[in-house]
Amino acid sequence: MSSPFLRNVWYAACLTADIKKNKMLTRVILGEPVLLYRNQKGNVKALRDICPHRGIPLSYGRLVDDQVECPYHGWKFDCEGTCTEIPSLLPDQSFDSTKIKVRTYLTREQQGVVWVFMSDRASRSASEVTALESSSGPQIPILSALPLEAKPQVALNKMFSCHVDHAVIGLMDPAHGPFIHKSWMWRSQKSMLEKTKKFAPVPFGFQMIRHRPSKNSKAYKILGGAPTTEITFTLPSVRVEHICVGLRNLYSMTLLTPVTEKETRIHQLLYWDISWLTLIRPFVAWFARFFLKQDMDAVNQQQDGLEFKHPVTEVALRWRS
Repeated sequence: MSSPFLRNVWYAACLTADIKKNKMLTRVILGEPVLLYRNQKGNVKALRDICPHRGIPLSYGRLVDDQVECPYHGWKFDCEGTCTEIPSLLPDQSFDSTKIKVRTYLTREQQGVVWVFMSDRASRSASEVTALESSSGPQIPILSALPLEAKPQVALNKMFSCHVDHAVIGLMDPAHGPFIHKSWMWRSQKSMLEKTKKFAPVPFGFQMIRHRPSKNSKAYKILGGAPTTEITFTLPSVRVEHICVGLRNLYSMTLLTPVTEKETRIHQLLYWDISWLTLIRPFVAWFARFFLKQDMDAVNQQQDGLEFKHPVTEVALRWRS
């Protein structure tokens, strides 16, 4: 049976700020339990969150000298997934614990996000996984106008009750905006305008070409000047909107991580180098939360219909260029 998710690609696991030194965090990604922790050197490591002995999640245990200790029998596993100690072994038993392995995952931190590379086979060696990661597949997005050590000014975390494909379509669909996102602070029913938007292909995705926002989009007006926006989607599930106001930049990055076939974790992150926006950050966070909830409500409500196994109709629309 084929996997319902794309593999051999990077997925967002959590924020850099979510993992403290010598602390553990557990996530389910593509239906797999993943244990993340930050070692004493400050590096994030990831293991499969199940002890191979009796199946208890390792996250119920603790970190001991940068090793994960199982809470059931004290077995220890290093960052390479190797079992380094079985306390119940007697001195005269010659069993080699290092033959026991837990799956490991390649991790990377960039611009405040911890990414995990989800390969297609648990048995792949570290060198094989590294080779896959450095191949010509989709790469971790870089917000080019900001330094690699930049952290999001606003970070939201939501769970959508749907398959990742429905979440992606719901967030990228340009036709839903005037209906799902109607409000006094964005646009009203009376202010809806007809507008043509141009799309173009990019590596592993597509892009809404840079353009001036609609005149009825009130949120853009607070930025002043003559803002332009460009929205890019790249596989497996990353949406980045880059707004330019003169030489200043605002990024809205949406990261969608499949949890199961019916759950998708959404990280909505905002970055900017516009100093005065920091002064109204609470309002910006409130607005982003309100906006994201509208999308969440729509895709969650959609599932009520899909429970009756109604086929989703994709209407072919001819976009004017």
